[in-house]
Amino acid sequence: MAEKTFWETLKAEGDAVIDAVKEVIHKGNVRRVVIRQQGRTVAEFPLTAGVVGAMLAPMLAAIGAIVAVAKDCTIHVEQTTPEGKDAEESRKASTA
Repeated sequence: MAEKTFWETLKAEGDAVIDAVKEVIHKGNVRRVVIRQQGRTVAEFPLTAGVVGAMLAPMLAAIGAIVAVAKDCTIHVEQTTPEGKDAEESRKASTA
């Protein structure tokens, strides 16, 4: 099945950024996290399908440190959705 890729942009301050990133990663299907400041990429973290717990800690610490030092950052999260899943969800929504 083909996968569709889409981006979600998060804008938050301090610890709220880390909580928002944790929440998105917990939902699953996150391919990569990019931190940008004024249109320039400051950091990029690729993620694999099985990343959990202890493996996320260094990345989240780095995100927190970058956001603390660099003001006005935006976090861009690349996610994937299986194409068949979208079609099935829209079918369920239309019959409800």
